[in-house]
Amino acid sequence: MCVCSVLLFFLFIAGIIVFILWLSLRPHRPRFHLSSFSVPAVAQPSAGLLNSPISFNVTDRNSNRKIGIYYDVVYGSVYYRDQVVASGPVLNPFFQPPKNTTLVIGDLTGTAPAAGDALAAQMSGDVASGRVEFRLELKSVIRFQVKTWDTHHHTLHVECDMAVGSDGNLLASYGNEKCSIYF
Repeated sequence: MCVCSVLLFFLFIAGIIVFILWLSLRPHRPRFHLSSFSVPAVAQPSAGLLNSPISFNVTDRNSNRKIGIYYDVVYGSVYYRDQVVASGPVLNPFFQPPKNTTLVIGDLTGTAPAAGDALAAQMSGDVASGRVEFRLELKSVIRFQVKTWDTHHHTLHVECDMAVGSDGNLLASYGNEKCSIYF
């Protein structure tokens, strides 16, 4: 009876210690906000997006106090009406220390739609209305680091929905818009 009570007591204490460690070390997801987005070719819809520059700035905030984040190559894709119009790598692998904000500056080249394409015609109609909606997706494999311990790999997906005006620049209502994140 006494041995059983002592074992239960130590098991209870070990459980409390594990719970406190989990509370203090559990990783929080990074937070992404869209700062700027520009598609200058939107101002000339007849030319389409083929070979046109698409640039964006996204802030990446690691709010963890003691946990850093390793990012593999960050890939970006821009979608118009669920069709990829630009994609490619936007950032080389890097380590983001705790309590740090990193600016992700991306420059992609448009691959579609070419002039005369049905999607280009839809874009011309959107430009005429003064609002062209795009979706930016960022994807990377990350792992969290606590001192010398690294977690296993997680695939991070970031989605930023936004709209640009007829000049090709981000509409003011989408400035610093929070992006959705899932693993």
